[in-house]
Amino acid sequence: MKNWLNRALALLLGSLESPRHELNELDWKAALSSDKKRLAEHLSALSNYPGGGFLVYGVDNSGAPIGIADAEIEVIINQLANLGRSAVEPPLALDHAVENYGDARLLFVHVPESPVKPVHIRGKGLEHAFIRSGGTTRSASRQEIGTLMLHSRTPRWEELRASVLLDEDTLLEKLSVNPILTMLERPAPSSREDMLAWMVAEGFITREPANGGYITNLGAIAAARKLSDFPDISRKAVRVIVYNGNNEANMKLEQEGTKGYAISFQGLLQFVMSQLPQSEIIQQALRVKRTVYPETALREIIANALIHQDFSVTGTGPLIEIFDDRIEISNPGGLLPSKQLDRLIGTQPESRNEQLARAFRRFRICEEQGSGLLKAGLEVELYGLPPIKFEAGSNYFKITLLSPRTFAQMSPRERMDACYQHAVLKYLSGGAMTNKSLRERLKMPEKQRSMVSALIQEALDGNLIKAADPENKSRKFSEYVPIWA
Repeated sequence: MKNWLNRALALLLGSLESPRHELNELDWKAALSSDKKRLAEHLSALSNYPGGGFLVYGVDNSGAPIGIADAEIEVIINQLANLGRSAVEPPLALDHAVENYGDARLLFVHVPESPVKPVHIRGKGLEHAFIRSGGTTRSASRQEIGTLMLHSRTPRWEELRASVLLDEDTLLEKLSVNPILTMLERPAPSSREDMLAWMVAEGFITREPANGGYITNLGAIAAARKLSDFPDISRKAVRVIVYNGNNEANMKLEQEGTKGYAISFQGLLQFVMSQLPQSEIIQQALRVKRTVYPETALREIIANALIHQDFSVTGTGPLIEIFDDRIEISNPGGLLPSKQLDRLIGTQPESRNEQLARAFRRFRICEEQGSGLLKAGLEVELYGLPPIKFEAGSNYFKITLLSPRTFAQMSPRERMDACYQHAVLKYLSGGAMTNKSLRERLKMPEKQRSMVSALIQEALDGNLIKAADPENKSRKFSEYVPIWA
């Protein structure tokens, strides 16, 4: 049974109790009216109503269920579906079900609430919008139109259509959802209808009452078997470029993704890791190979690049560039106005694509909001790498991880960033930076305490950090926190 049908049946039961009366949410009809204009007005009114509403066919004017013939059901469904697409603006996707009510067979048509309001007659102004009031359909007043506009919501990018109208077999064929079911640790739906219903619930597809449906941008970008099936989405495929040396003069190889982000993410990460330089370390008395960059940090940074990109920037997609001395992960779209480069670690991110971000967290591809870059920063320190480098342009955002360097090899800017990021990471972990902790982070011995003290003083003078306890006059045991703490 469709999830909206129980509500429709309960509303019908209530409306047919004595005295019988129609509701704002439900309008019963004996048969299909020949007045298409009036039908379009009903669709406008129900789609403007909070929670949407229902048309029930097979109930006469007195409220007696009389049933409806199969041939008439098909005509009604097709007529209303066509009106939903062509007679109102924005267009509506209706749903329907046939259900026995006592001895009568009734047709229930679900008109969902439109996120974009007011829904009005196509080709006319907003003043041709309708609402439900007192169980009837009437024109909306100027004040009511203003209220509808206040409750309007622009559809998110993820909700928009990535495909043309497809039949149900093609909907299932174009998307590969079994890997996502595995990530969610849930069994595959037992029937074809249950699978389609789950895909609708996930936001991967929308369905049309007359059969078939559309793949959404979320469905395509997350689970496309072939991104090339979706022309607008295919330009957002992830590119990995490996160079010989420290610049772009000599390209070694280039690889471009062909599948949706979610179903190919683990393969993408493994490919990137396989292209990274490795070093040998002694672990439990055994010599083992380890990549220069921590996998956990790369996972979070790459996932962030995919999630937070601006899909409205055309002609470019996420890019991973591997050089001998660094790896750069960039995505289309500059930093959001509310964000600052020095406050990215540990702060609550504001995502352009909240549904995609939520899906990646549910699929366990990345961490919960705000903790991903924190975890990446801690791993970078554990590996003894230079600080994470953040860079924002007008239409791009880039994160760079640098290969290991000693304190002497770091630039003055990198040393300052290492000091500041260490203070941030300590503070967000419930502690505070000290001379000793910064020396350990920079792999510097006790005899270089004075060099670290000079760096801390420089960060204090630059208003990057401050003393955790201003009353403490002992420099040796001083603790420091970020300036914004």
